[in-house]
Order: sequence, then structure tokens, then C-alpha cells
Amino acid sequence: MQQGVLLALYSTYRRDLVNYANSFTGDMARAEDIVQEAWLRLQDAAQKQGFRSPRSYLYSIVRNLALDGRRREKRERMVVVSQPLDTVAEISADRQPSVDQVLLHRDEMERLYAALAELPERTRIAFEMHRFGERKLREIAACLDVSVAKAHTLVVEALEHCKERLDQP
Repeated sequence: MQQGVLLALYSTYRRDLVNYANSFTGDMARAEDIVQEAWLRLQDAAQKQGFRSPRSYLYSIVRNLALDGRRREKRERMVVVSQPLDTVAEISADRQPSVDQVLLHRDEMERLYAALAELPERTRIAFEMHRFGERKLREIAACLDVSVAKAHTLVVEALEHCKERLDQP
């Protein structure tokens, strides 16, 4: 198809295409970008193939680009924080532990390690595999050559022992 015919088609329907894209996006600037991208794709496709209805093809490109953009924005909103970056930075900075908190947690960790050292080896291993190694009870049971119920009992015994040593309810 001749470039002049495509340009005439684009010029004639450009405003309608922008309004059509805007009905999907709700953003006139984004709609303009979509129509521009559609025009580029139409030109590229015209060099490779012929069209029966270039106008319909152009509208299809606009619709697909607009819908793809909406899907992408929806995915990005799910991932990106909705708060301004400055607020996120302040919140993150506020979450840094104080020196007192670090020392308190270090003391708790030392007490936990001491409590774990008091346990029988098999019980300690079961607990460490479950809590630190995120292993399932059946994996622990296979490793220690015990039943799944016994592996569960070992983990619970270790947990109760540690709670007691750390004065946790």
C-alpha cells in the first residue's frame, strides 16, 4: 500500500483514534503516544503485507496497545509502592533498630544459642532444620530416620525449651 494513502488515512482518523485510545486510558497524553505507536506499527506492517482494511487494522492496533498498557500499569501498581518516594525513605529509615534494640536482640540470640546447645543433638538438629533450614517435617524425619510424628515432637520440644529459656509465653 502506498505511503500517501496511509498518511491520508492517518490524518483523517487521527483525532478519532486519539479519542478511542483515551476511552481506554483516561489520559490524553498516553492516548497520543498510543496512536503514534500504532501509526509506526501500521507503516511497518504495510511494508511487509497488504491490507484489506487498513482503517480497521489501525483501530485494532490502538485497542491492543491501550489494553496492553492498562494491564502493564495494573501489574506495576501491584508491585510499586503507592506512597511518594520521600515517605518510603523516611519510613525505611525509621525502621532501623536503635543501638539498645540491637544489643537486646544480640542478648536474646546468645540466650537462644545457649538454649539450643542444651538440647539433645537430634532435637537440636530437628529444630534447626525446621526453623532455620525451612525443611518440612517429612524431610526432617527422613534425615533423622524417625517418623514424621517423632520429628514433629522433637521440633515442639525444642521450641518449648527455647521459649522457657527466653522467658517467652
